[in-house]
Order: sequence, then structure tokens, then C-alpha cells
Amino acid sequence: MNNTKRTVDETTLEQLLYLSRLSPESTDMATLKKQVDEIVGYFDILSKYDDSENPYDAYPSTQAEKLREDKIVQGLEMKDVKKINEGEFLDGYFQVPKVLGEGA
Repeated sequence: MNNTKRTVDETTLEQLLYLSRLSPESTDMATLKKQVDEIVGYFDILSKYDDSENPYDAYPSTQAEKLREDKIVQGLEMKDVKKINEGEFLDGYFQVPKVLGEGA
């Protein structure tokens, strides 16, 4: 690994100022260059850690053969839904608890 400390040159610093919509007149260039060099130094620290492990190993995978088949099935009829939820069905709509306002 290269042990030289990386720094940002003037051209790159000017491009960063342009992208961040800062003007060189509104900021102290020496302080800004020092801060950017510190940020670049953090990347050197991070690059020392092993990243060969696959980050996707931490998440469960889904295999295509385990998914359900894409079939069209008969849905519920509205009269059956009204029977099941008789007390909660009013004017063609389901009554649900209020979730906005007080008590939420």
C-alpha cells in the first residue's frame, strides 16, 4: 500500500468549489484545502479495512422457484364481504378507526 498522504490540488479544489456553488472570495482557501485534505485522509483510513466480504450475504435471498405462481383466481363477491364485515360496512365503504388527529 502506498503510504504517501494524498492531498487535493488547486484545480480539483476549484472544481469542488464550483460544484458546491461556493465562491473562492467567500471562503478561506487555506482552511478549506486543509479540511478537504482531512476528508481525503479518512478515505485512506477506510481503505485499510478488508472489504472482500460480499455485502449482500447479510440479506436473505429469494429464489425464483420459491415464488408463488402467477395465476388469476376468483376474488370475493361484494355481498360476501358485506356479510363478513356487516357492522363495519357503511354506504359502500369500510369503517376504520381514525388514525389522524388526536389519539394517533
